Amino acid sequence: MAASMTSSKEDKAKVWDLVKDMKIAMLTTLSNGRMHARPMASVQKDFDGPLWFMSRADSLKIDEIEKDPKVLLVYAHAPAQHYVTINGTARVVRERAKIHELWSEADRVWFPQGPDDPAIALLAVDVEQAEYWDAPTSAMVVAFAYAKARIAGEAPDLGEHKIVTF
Repeated sequence: MAASMTSSKEDKAKVWDLVKDMKIAMLTTLSNGRMHARPMASVQKDFDGPLWFMSRADSLKIDEIEKDPKVLLVYAHAPAQHYVTINGTARVVRERAKIHELWSEADRVWFPQGPDDPAIALLAVDVEQAEYWDAPTSAMVVAFAYAKARIAGEAPDLGEHKIVTF
């Protein structure tokens, strides 16, 4: 599945369609020359610019992003065979109005004092490039593709693979 490069509006929308229901991404930062990843829940309801994540203001990831804002987000939904990586630049946002806008009661698990908790910071990830793999989910379709490829002596076509620039 060779990747094709695109920056079309439709392919940008496809990236959002793939990640909007996954909610959890592995956020990778760079720290002392080593990659450091941790799961993060996205908090926006629509994709109209950056991807948003809520964090503790005193966390290591905040320090890492302030030193080097380049990040990688990895989303995976194995049962549906959807995989997305996103390269971007993160910034720390401490605006109370934006925190209130993105707040949901589910966030109270992590921030029991609510949206006015001074320990809350937001991470805004400005997307620069995304790469996605969208393969068929039916085991029969995958098995057929493998069998056909084996007989033909070619690599199987397992779906769509694109690199999308934003």
